[in-house]
Amino acid sequence: MRHFDLVIIGTGSGNSIADERFADLDIALVEKGVFGGTCLNVGCIPTKMFVHTADVAATPAAGRRLGVDATLEGVRWTDVRDRIFDRIDPIAEGGRRWRAEGNANVTVYEGTARFVGPKTLDTGTGEVITADRFVIAAGGRPVVPDVADLDRVGYHTSDTVMRLDALPPRLTILGSGFVAAEFAHVFSSFGVAVTVVARSEVLLRHEDREIAERFTGIARGKWDVRTNRKAVRAERVDGVVRLHLEGPDGSEVVESEELLVAVGRTPNTDLLDLATAGVELHPDGRIRVDDFQETTAPGVYALGDISSEYQLKHVANHEARVVQHNLLHPDDRIRSDHRYVPSAVFSSPQIASVGLTEEQARERGVRYVTGTQPYGAIAYGWAMEDETGFAKVLADPATGEILGAHVIGPQAPTVVQPLIQAMSFGLDARSMARGQYWIHPGMPEVVENALLNLPLD
Repeated sequence: MRHFDLVIIGTGSGNSIADERFADLDIALVEKGVFGGTCLNVGCIPTKMFVHTADVAATPAAGRRLGVDATLEGVRWTDVRDRIFDRIDPIAEGGRRWRAEGNANVTVYEGTARFVGPKTLDTGTGEVITADRFVIAAGGRPVVPDVADLDRVGYHTSDTVMRLDALPPRLTILGSGFVAAEFAHVFSSFGVAVTVVARSEVLLRHEDREIAERFTGIARGKWDVRTNRKAVRAERVDGVVRLHLEGPDGSEVVESEELLVAVGRTPNTDLLDLATAGVELHPDGRIRVDDFQETTAPGVYALGDISSEYQLKHVANHEARVVQHNLLHPDDRIRSDHRYVPSAVFSSPQIASVGLTEEQARERGVRYVTGTQPYGAIAYGWAMEDETGFAKVLADPATGEILGAHVIGPQAPTVVQPLIQAMSFGLDARSMARGQYWIHPGMPEVVENALLNLPLD
């Protein structure tokens, strides 16, 4: 049984840990799938490459109200798809080859790992190994809901839908979170008739309620949106998927050539036999870690989607840096900082958020006031003729401390970034609004005016 100094399970953010500072350690790297993890292969990077292409495809239609008459002649789906994956696939393979062949101190095992004892791992390749320290960064996977006969119809998840051989005439999306919203934008912009089926009464229900309601209203104008529906059965008849729903008005059926299941993601903890290693889990299946990213088994760390409540690449990267430091400096460890974690939805319109929603502030008994500003009331908003976007800021009325920020509209993830910076470094709303120049006319003026509209004491 071979013994290592360090074993890393997962090659997403975990792959960045073993840099040149670990060159004197004997390291094992275990990967059950494709090198690079979710973000590179089936997540944020390819999806945003599709989103940008969808934004370009949607531009002619958006130009009419500006006096620009243009038409979309067509979308060459296989060209779009192949441009994206012809770039991504070689990066994943190059990462695998570099680790397997270019690092003398790293041994790569390509198999589904599971613990068979404390700090003892079956690599899934026929070899069992041990180590002094472990990092579990094995990510998550799409949830498959309990819908009768779903396995028989040939559905897709976010792992597979981007590699379709052809665009379907119709697509049903089961789910209402950010994955569903982004793919609805992509495929509808490419000319596919999209139906979105949601169990909740709004799409993106985890966003600030005002944002979610605005997005849902806009979505209803572009897609067939069915809210308050539960999928109970699926069937495929003559090449068409028929999804049977139950809703407030009884039963109904939606039909499409393809079905995308996008109801959430689950951590891969169930594959690892973690109890055998002394690693405890949260009730939702995530690995329990402390502020140092260490699990309940001493010397075993975890990071990313398998342990974090934030299934976001920038969070996984932050946690990987914390784990890396703590492995290198066990006597001077640092803590993860999850105070101001931002998120974004790259649909149409885009959404970005950080900090408390109004609903969370009320639930926690936090005193707050809000300031909002429509895009349409700033000069650049006039240029875009934007009638739906707005920025919203929550702040403590006494101190001006910024408690949360929520933006829906063009370039929302970029527009919200100054607010993330202000919250992270303790800049209050008054100082932020009046302590700097704001370029005029620029989209960040929507933030400036939202700050100025706060009714502070």
